[in-house]
Amino acid sequence: MADKGFYNVTEGGGNLKTQWSLIAALVIALLTAVFAVINVNSVQVNLLFSRVSIPLILLILGCTLLGGLIVGSFGIFRQYRLQREIKRLTNQLHTLQEEHTTAVEAYANVSNDTTGSFSTVSTSDSGIEQPSSNPDRLSK
Repeated sequence: MADKGFYNVTEGGGNLKTQWSLIAALVIALLTAVFAVINVNSVQVNLLFSRVSIPLILLILGCTLLGGLIVGSFGIFRQYRLQREIKRLTNQLHTLQEEHTTAVEAYANVSNDTTGSFSTVSTSDSGIEQPSSNPDRLSK
């Protein structure tokens, strides 16, 4: 059994990637906060219908928050779409596996009925030969 430690790469390696993404996000947030604190002067913002004077720190933090929400919503939408695709492909895989099993069993039955000789077809793909029930076919 694999150990579920900090650097677990045996089960997909997703933990390490997630941790590096979290560290990068924290560094970017820290840099944004430092940049915002340095710029505390009030600025005029034109909102098309009026002008507002707000501190630059609020403008920087507000725009960063809005950008994060937009990027996060796109990420959530993409994840939802990928999960739907995985579910659709899993259902398609199960359907094809059932069709394959049915076809192999039908071929094995037809092969045993028509040839009457050794058959190497099995549903478990083990390659075990089944003896024929017709002894006349074995002498040929």
